Amino acid sequence: MNQTEAFHRRIDEALHNDQLRRNFRTALSGIQRRREEQFPDDPQLQALREQARAVRANALTRQPELLERLEAKLTANGIQVHWAETPEQANGIIHRILADANARTVVKGKSMVSEETELNHYLEQRGMEVIETDLGEFIIQLAHEPPSHIVAPAIHKNRREVAELLHRYYPEIPYTEDIDQLTQSARQILREKFATADAGISGVNFMVAETGTLCLVENEGNGRLSTTAPRLHIAITGIEKVVEKLSDVPPLLEILTKSATGQPITTYFNMISRPRQADELDGPEAVHLVLLDNGRSRIRVDEELLDTLRCIRCGSCINYCPVYVQLGGHAYGTVYPGPIGIALEPQRIGLDKVGSLTSACTLCGACGEVCPVKIPLPRLINRLRAEAVSAQSTATTLIGRGSLRKPGEATLWKLWRQLYAHPRLYRLFSFATTRLRRLAPSRLGGWTDYRSAPRPAPRSLRELARQEGFPNE
Repeated sequence: MNQTEAFHRRIDEALHNDQLRRNFRTALSGIQRRREEQFPDDPQLQALREQARAVRANALTRQPELLERLEAKLTANGIQVHWAETPEQANGIIHRILADANARTVVKGKSMVSEETELNHYLEQRGMEVIETDLGEFIIQLAHEPPSHIVAPAIHKNRREVAELLHRYYPEIPYTEDIDQLTQSARQILREKFATADAGISGVNFMVAETGTLCLVENEGNGRLSTTAPRLHIAITGIEKVVEKLSDVPPLLEILTKSATGQPITTYFNMISRPRQADELDGPEAVHLVLLDNGRSRIRVDEELLDTLRCIRCGSCINYCPVYVQLGGHAYGTVYPGPIGIALEPQRIGLDKVGSLTSACTLCGACGEVCPVKIPLPRLINRLRAEAVSAQSTATTLIGRGSLRKPGEATLWKLWRQLYAHPRLYRLFSFATTRLRRLAPSRLGGWTDYRSAPRPAPRSLRELARQEGFPNE
């Protein structure tokens, strides 16, 4: 089964799952409402968006310099920095650090980059126990599923599904569908893991080159426990998360939290600059940072596609996407779903492997309107669509350029272009088709799966009545 067929199969499964769509509609409607409540003043919102865009654009333009400054500052602070070109290298580095520290049990905070590398699977294959401590991640780990959303991993599940899942794996806990009790039960389970874990792994939201600070945004406290309770902390993130100055963080933090969950601020904002010092009572004895490229440097070379890397992973584009709300994240078949996934994944993985994702977009523009850092997602997606079927052999950083081009389809569009470029030919074509339309088939491929085929105009009132299903008199 090729990538397009597999994608269509996942779409078909999602569209036939009514409960899934109800779950998404309920959850996303609430997130949209809360976000809009946080931004009552549109001019103020646009000013904040422009400020956040400028911060991220500056960081990407100066990324090599800032990464060098970041490494120097982190090293001076006592944090060990590691560079990984590929997911395999990143996983290998983390496994080696854990093995050298004789660590066998790991508590893990939320990290989409670790989903890129499939870190959990890699470590579990090597005999290590890895426990996701974010509540949503913990739920989908029990379900053996990948995240369905980059901010709310278990957004596709309702309270009954979560209750059944928790009771299946922890039958000693009384069955309940009360959300507060479910949350408390999960916390009791995870507290023991925090107390006994050998190491903690986390993601990073922002890295400050000026001070050598790793910033983590969270609501549950699991990130703080994962990074301070164990004796070893390993952070993994993409190289694009660097910003220049500490003063760059507040506008990004403000617009991130309001855009992601509709909160004025998250419950916890963690700033990590060094391991535990001699006069301190808690914190890890050693801190490591793994910086992953995984195609990001290649994306950065293209002046237009570079905008993709401005993303701060708020998920706002996903929350407003009319396609995502019908399909959910798993239908995309990639780590990052929704509009940002459609723009990022074909660049990261290759148009030849996931280029069909670009068809899962209506180009309605909603994602571009709500993106807090003004990524022109519709324009980028349209560019990738064109690249996927391009016949030109110009130099490009995109993998699999032209891989979705079909000779028959290309010929048809060339004929269409010629037809519309010559008025006489167009008039002749229109004349012929209107008179021969009775010969058109009743089935027109996928078009008639969801709609009726165009019908010829009735020649009489009697024929019109018959077409409309009225009884003959």
